[in-house]
Amino acid sequence: DVQLVESGGGSVQSGGSLRLSCQFYGSKYATACMAWFRQAPGKEREGVAAIDSDFGSTSYADSVKGRFTVFRNHAGNTLYLQMSTLQPEDTAMYYCAARRCGNPQYEYWGQGTQVTVS
Repeated sequence: DVQLVESGGGSVQSGGSLRLSCQFYGSKYATACMAWFRQAPGKEREGVAAIDSDFGSTSYADSVKGRFTVFRNHAGNTLYLQMSTLQPEDTAMYYCAARRCGNPQYEYWGQGTQVTVS
C-alpha cells in the first residue's frame, strides 16, 4: 500500500516563501510519477507541478512557472514543492499525489496541507 503525508503548510505574507514536503511510503513503482495539486474554496482542484522519476522531467502550471519548483530527495522518499514569491491567489489546500507512470490517473493522495497567503 502507498501512504502520502504532507507537511510544511502555513500562513505567509505576500512575496514570501514556503516549502511543502510529502513523505511517502510504499512501492517505488507506484510512486514513480508524482504531483502537487491544490484546491481553493469554491474552485476546482488544479494541478500545480508534476515530476516523473523515470525520466527526471518536471512540468508546471502556467500560474506558478518560475515561482515553484518540484523535486525529490536523493533517497527518493520525499517529494517537495518549493514555493517563492507567493501571492494571495496561491492560497489553497495543497495535496501530493502519486501514480504508476503508465496510469493516467493519480491513484494515491495525501490528506493535504493548508497554505494561506495574505
